[in-house]
Order: sequence, then C-alpha cells, then structure tokens
Amino acid sequence: MSPWIWVVLILLIAANALYVTAEFGAVGVRRSRVRRLSDDGHWLARRLLPHVQDPIALDRFVGASQIGITLSSLAVGAYSQATVTTRLAPLLMRAFDLADLTAIPLAAVLVLVVLTAVQLVLGELVPKALALQYPTQAALLTVLPMEWSLVVFRPVISLLNGSALLLLRAFGASGHSHQHLHSPEEIDLLIAESRDGGLLEPEEQQRLRRALRLGTRRVRDLMVPRERVTMLEVSASWDDVLRTVLVSPFSRLPVFRGSPDQIVGTLRVKDLVDRYASEGPLPLDRLMRPTVHLLEDMPADSALALLKARRAHSAIVVDAHARTTGLLTIQDLLTELLGPGAPPAASAGREASA
Repeated sequence: MSPWIWVVLILLIAANALYVTAEFGAVGVRRSRVRRLSDDGHWLARRLLPHVQDPIALDRFVGASQIGITLSSLAVGAYSQATVTTRLAPLLMRAFDLADLTAIPLAAVLVLVVLTAVQLVLGELVPKALALQYPTQAALLTVLPMEWSLVVFRPVISLLNGSALLLLRAFGASGHSHQHLHSPEEIDLLIAESRDGGLLEPEEQQRLRRALRLGTRRVRDLMVPRERVTMLEVSASWDDVLRTVLVSPFSRLPVFRGSPDQIVGTLRVKDLVDRYASEGPLPLDRLMRPTVHLLEDMPADSALALLKARRAHSAIVVDAHARTTGLLTIQDLLTELLGPGAPPAASAGREASA
C-alpha cells in the first residue's frame, strides 16, 4: 500500500485535531488574558483578540471550526473507503479465502472501525483535553489557520448560522452566542485552582468564595429571627422606652404599632439622646426613622445592594403575607461576606436582637 495514502490520512486527522483545538481554545481562553498579551505586544494575541472579545465574531470563529471538523471527518471516511478498503479487500480474500461479496463489506467495516477509533482519540479527545488544559496556548497557535478558514468558509458560515437562527426562532427560542460564561460551581473551582497555583492566599480564596456564596443565600438564612428581636411599641411611655434602651446593648430598635407585624420605624439611641438633650422627653413617633422592608426570600446580595442604596443599616424582614419574620442588618451581611472577623467600622454593628 502506498505510503502517500497514510500521509493523506494523517494530514486529514491532523486537520480535525486543529479545528477541535481551535474551537475549545477560543471558547475557553480568558479575554482578559488575551487583551493583556495584546497590550504587551504579542502579535498572535493581537490577531486573536477581535475573534474572542465580540460574541458575534466568536460565533463565526466557532462555526468555522465546526465546519472544518465536519469536512475533515467526512474526508477521512470517504478517502479511507476509496483507498484503504479497495486495497484491503483483496488481502482478505487471499488470506481467508473469501468471496468478493464478503471481503469488500468486511474490509469496509474494519477500516471504518479502526480509523474511527484513531480519529476519535487523536483527532478529538487528545486535542480537546489539551485545549481545555492550555486554552491560551491552543487559541494562539491555531488563530492563523482559523483566519484562513474563516475566509474560505465565510459563505457557508453565514448560511448555516442564519439557518440555525431561523430554526431556533421557529421553536420560540433565541440564538445564544458563544460567550465565556461560568457557573458558580465552575467559578468556585477556578478560585480553588488559583489558590493551589499560588495566585491567591487562603484568606483571599475564602473571601471570594463567601462573596460567590452570598448570591445563593436568602435573607431568611441570615436574619435575626423575630423572637430574638427587641422592639418598642410606638405608644410606649418615656420611662418604658428608657428602660428598654438601657438594658439593650443595641443602638437601633424597631418600633411597631399595635403588633410586631406593623413595624412603622426604627429608633436610634443616638437620636434619642440628642433630641432629649435639646428638647426633653418626646414621643417615639417623633424620634423614629423610616425603616426598610425586605422579603424573606430575597437573595442576600440583592438585599446588600438595596441597603446600600437606601443608606440603611437594617431592614425588617417580612414573608409573602407581610408578616414580620425577623431583622436583617448590614453586619449580618458583612459577616457572611467577609467572615466572622468583619470589621465593625464597615457597618453600624448588629442592630437589634435579643
């Protein structure tokens, strides 16, 4: 059998490996890393950056690689059947005394099985694993042949992408561009790998993991339960207010009217002292400040953003029926975000609990 047959097959499998490497490298590479290399003068990074920073350009890049994978796979199958099978069939006939009708299908099956296995390992699995492990190097090394492929496949890419978009719209779905997205679990894994690689200190890793976890926690998970919250009735006498404030270690107390489900404001001890010094005893409704209400199933990171926007140090937590279920403070959120050692100066401290 001519050695040129094997050379062509090797080149076709190599082309398949090239397109697989390009696809997974482009999707897996970090744009910030490519941009930094480009700014440092890396010429391949400058060529690659336009293809990965724009989702539409990345779609075309991935489309070209998928076309290349399909064409090279089909070429391997067609070429092997036209060359290897026709040469293997006579050998099987002589070796096993087979008829033409038996030898030719048997040769075709053998060639298909062997070359499919070789192509799967060398043309798919190995380049995919390497590209996932070294996405930056893979994307940089394949950018030039991919740019040539983009020129050659441009009409086909537009036709196939347009057809796919029409089919998606027919099923009521929208076309999602290829983007560098990671699930929270994948981000957590990246953080752990960065620590193992020496890029993060253990304390930094813990802070990042807490920040990531904050979005998965609910207000109800972090609040002070209602039964532990110290409250004041808006009609309480001045002596009752002073007695409650003196025995409470907290600087802010919720004020309710009628029942704890009707929170109408928050009393700051500092306001009470300042106003008493200047005006003497005052009713609570003239001392209290407005309060923020949060639903108990609100994500904790959204609650933190809302408290910062309202410049509030605490919020009353309510359920779907507007019943008071607890109290959430900035300190509760910061403790979850930064750990038990969160500095009190970053917040107003724990606002009210029994």
